[in-house]
Amino acid sequence: MSIDSEAALTGVRRVGRLVAETLRVMRDAVRPGLTTRALDEMGARFLRGHGARSAPQITYDFPGFTCISVNEEIVHGVPGPRELQPGDVVKIDVTAELEGYIADAAVTVSVPPVADEALRLARAARAAFEKAMRVATAGARVAEIGRAVEGEVRRRGFAVVRELSGHGVGRAIHEAPTVPNFYSALTRGRLTDGLVVAVEPIICAKASPVVEEADGWTLRTKNRSLAVHYEHTVVITKGRPMILTVA
Repeated sequence: MSIDSEAALTGVRRVGRLVAETLRVMRDAVRPGLTTRALDEMGARFLRGHGARSAPQITYDFPGFTCISVNEEIVHGVPGPRELQPGDVVKIDVTAELEGYIADAAVTVSVPPVADEALRLARAARAAFEKAMRVATAGARVAEIGRAVEGEVRRRGFAVVRELSGHGVGRAIHEAPTVPNFYSALTRGRLTDGLVVAVEPIICAKASPVVEEADGWTLRTKNRSLAVHYEHTVVITKGRPMILTVA
């Protein structure tokens, strides 16, 4: 999606703010003994209470309202009876639809006590996002986002999950362009003024292929190394991007 009117900008801002508020509610609720299903239900109640729907449910018939992935689970974790334990690393991914507009964001939350590796990994993902924001301007090649993310992640001793990428968003959950988290000269396209994209460093402690769990949804690291996820929906401009999913 590309912003072509004040109405469109208002629409994506509204759903972006709601996604941010939902993440805050869910993040603050994380504690030992809470099931991922109960955490998902908190997010669902909050979103429904504001008139929003789950974009993964609408588009893919996903079995949860949000995606909740724990430890070696990378993305698309299905909420269920699993109880969170001390030291767990929880990825909360919220993609909501409101009045025809969609925003997508994710945070990583650790259940105390937090291991040093988990802290460093989460900081690396956030730092990689910030580096990407420095190059995500109108006219830049899409590939420069991947260069920025991969460079920062490698500098901190970790690895990007190459099979998973950012993407366009706004009217559908996944739109063009694909935004890899690594540099490739084959990545096509340039960022344009008004383009709406989800930039999402998805990284792991040790490089690993991705495997799908038996539920048909959850993706995890094959070597079971720890994974984290940090994502925001942004609007590309001629200057610094507008981050829509910050409360």
